[in-house]
Amino acid sequence: MPSDTSSPTTPSTTGYRALLRNREFAGLYASFTLTTAASTLSGFALGMLVDHQTGSPFLTAVSMYGATFATVLGALTLMSVADGGRPRRTLVALQCVSLAGVAAQAIPGLPLTARFGLLLVLGFFQSLGTGTRMGLLAEVAPASTYALARSLMNITSGGMAILGYALGALLLRYLSPQGVFVIAAALTGLALVVVATTVREHSIRLTRRPGLRQTWTTNVALFSRSGQRALMLNLWVPNGLLVGCEALFISYSPHHAGALLAAGSAGMLIGDLVVGRLLTADQRRRYAFGLRLLLAVPYLLFATHPSTPVAIAAVFVASIGFAATLPLQEQLLASTPDPVRGQVQGVESAGRMTWQGVGAAIAGGVAQHCTPGTAITALAAISVAVTVFSRPFVVRARAAHRTWT
Repeated sequence: MPSDTSSPTTPSTTGYRALLRNREFAGLYASFTLTTAASTLSGFALGMLVDHQTGSPFLTAVSMYGATFATVLGALTLMSVADGGRPRRTLVALQCVSLAGVAAQAIPGLPLTARFGLLLVLGFFQSLGTGTRMGLLAEVAPASTYALARSLMNITSGGMAILGYALGALLLRYLSPQGVFVIAAALTGLALVVVATTVREHSIRLTRRPGLRQTWTTNVALFSRSGQRALMLNLWVPNGLLVGCEALFISYSPHHAGALLAAGSAGMLIGDLVVGRLLTADQRRRYAFGLRLLLAVPYLLFATHPSTPVAIAAVFVASIGFAATLPLQEQLLASTPDPVRGQVQGVESAGRMTWQGVGAAIAGGVAQHCTPGTAITALAAISVAVTVFSRPFVVRARAAHRTWT
């Protein structure tokens, strides 16, 4: 790993406050915060609406994470736009599409089929937006602060999820799901205004025209290397399976689902704060395997049908393990050539989100035939197995260099 991203002094020589003094980073960060809050609110409202109308654990789980299924389509077709010549314009356009999609969910009486269709459309364009945002992040934040910047965004994601789930549960006591969708649309619109007024245009990286051919060329190069495949596997599968566990919280305990989801978000926040801010790059790499195990092991307690306080504590502790994504993302960035880093980060994010949808679908499908607690335990056990058996390949990936194009 290059010295500019692995210096042991990085956490002490800069901080979140210094990052936020960068106007463009502050704009990207604020728009990401608002978008995450809107997504959390709309996802929780839709999950509760579907659970009320159908009573199906499968449909409820898919409704909360269904948008992630379409992110893989973005990764396979147009993700090269993340490295296009005018990424700011691209991000603004994609944010407009997101605004239209969230606002459409607020239409009263909209059939569930139409709502699921909107989820797929939103997932497709959101994946392109994530790739573009991460490509811009690599431009506006110095390389030595990349892990810190990702840590701050992950912490914010956890914090907004805590607030979003808690606020969503509160709002649904007084508003219909359509009312919550209106609030989510307003937050999405505000995110659009922020990014349009704070981020300048960057003519960056790509020398060839973005499109399907360019996307496939880069993806083939990416997945032809065993190191990148191992990193992607560990960034996608364990996380996705554990998100599948979270997708069953409403079915597992409808009255305490908000508390369980908030506990998971709080654990993720704490983990990213400690791992991203207080540990050096070498320490992050050293603890990565233990963090990936921590992500799943506490969920095995659900086999004993724990009391609500114990379940909440287990979810909180397990979610600290989500911080394992930081050292893996650092390794991936270090082995990626600059001209395609937006697309590669977009593919990583899209695959991670897609696996969240896959995990939710698997969890919901298993829960149709057994109890939600049993399904949660089974997915956690599979996550542990994937982490253990793939470890040798992740270790070898540390020797990867920027030699592919």
